Amino acid sequence: MTQQGLFLTFEGIDGSGKSTQARMLADHLRNTGHEVVLTREPGGSPGAEEIRNLVLQGDPDRWSAETELLLFTAARRDHLERTIEPALAEGKVVICDRFADSTRMYQGLSRGNLRAAVDQLHTLMIGREPDMTLLIDMDPDTGLSRAKGRQGVEERFEDFGPDLQRRMRAGFLDLAKEFPKRFRVIDGNRDVDSVAQDVTDIVGTSLR
Repeated sequence: MTQQGLFLTFEGIDGSGKSTQARMLADHLRNTGHEVVLTREPGGSPGAEEIRNLVLQGDPDRWSAETELLLFTAARRDHLERTIEPALAEGKVVICDRFADSTRMYQGLSRGNLRAAVDQLHTLMIGREPDMTLLIDMDPDTGLSRAKGRQGVEERFEDFGPDLQRRMRAGFLDLAKEFPKRFRVIDGNRDVDSVAQDVTDIVGTSLR
């Protein structure tokens, strides 16, 4: 790990298990002596959590893809300033459940065909990519069934249905090919412990 810390992100379709894997990795790294900040997007700072409530709840058509893009970018900027960059400056491992790649998918390709605008805003307002992105690849129908089974209030994107999830999965795999140095693709169609072992093995190579 460099003096500036290590920035890890988890990506995947809804219900892929990435949040569980992010928590398990954080616990593992803490138990092995690392200082870890576990965070999420949208959210991760007080201001960003307020925006999270706006974008993840309510009717699927509550916001246009363009409006979502602006809201997510605002949340990410606050998260970056108040949580991510200070932790990295202290040499900590930051594990984030979703980051800019989710915006590239949800608003950039799968809903609004706004990928160019996503990348322009990211360059202008964020300017940072993760050191490593762990993509938990999951069958879309299985993932959606898991996500809907949680019966939570943050189901606005799940309510778009299985077609969006299938396009999202294909899009994430394309992103992994676009950024091969950063992405690691992990088969999420297995038991939780097997997936977690792969995650810790992969991340371990960056911490030696």
